[in-house]
Amino acid sequence: MPLPGGLGMDLRKLKTLVDLVSESNISELEITEADGKVRIVKADPSLTRPAGTWVPSAPMAGSVAAPAMPASTPPIAGAALGQPAAATAEPPETGHVVRSPMVGTFYRSSSPGAKPLVEIGQLVKEGDPICIIEAMKIMNEIDADKAGTITKILAENGQAVEFDQPLLVIE
Repeated sequence: MPLPGGLGMDLRKLKTLVDLVSESNISELEITEADGKVRIVKADPSLTRPAGTWVPSAPMAGSVAAPAMPASTPPIAGAALGQPAAATAEPPETGHVVRSPMVGTFYRSSSPGAKPLVEIGQLVKEGDPICIIEAMKIMNEIDADKAGTITKILAENGQAVEFDQPLLVIE
């Protein structure tokens, strides 16, 4: 059964490709054929959506988009219900804001059940480990880039973080 829009790829082939991506270490697959293009992106297991939930992406010109996985951050609760999302302006932080150097999952400790690397009120020296960001199953230790006292922890343990997102404040 060919896909809508006259593309030659059938649903069985598409399902096989989706299964291949979901069962492998591949996070993204893009196939271009003479009559169209299909892109499949694997879900991030740290998201709140159930596994196997697919969200269609916007089709490219001259192609049909395959079901794609959601972006790395979950939608705002009100937006999912069709309600307008409230404008959330981050108040400016005082002190030195440590920002995420990558997209990943923020962890306060080096392993589950271990004590956090830092607590509010703790003195840190430049180079001290302050958190872990997991990206592509690799644990990346983030070190303090300034000496001082931890005054705020802005990310939750296990939370997905974006590049340049504020994580902690050192004064």
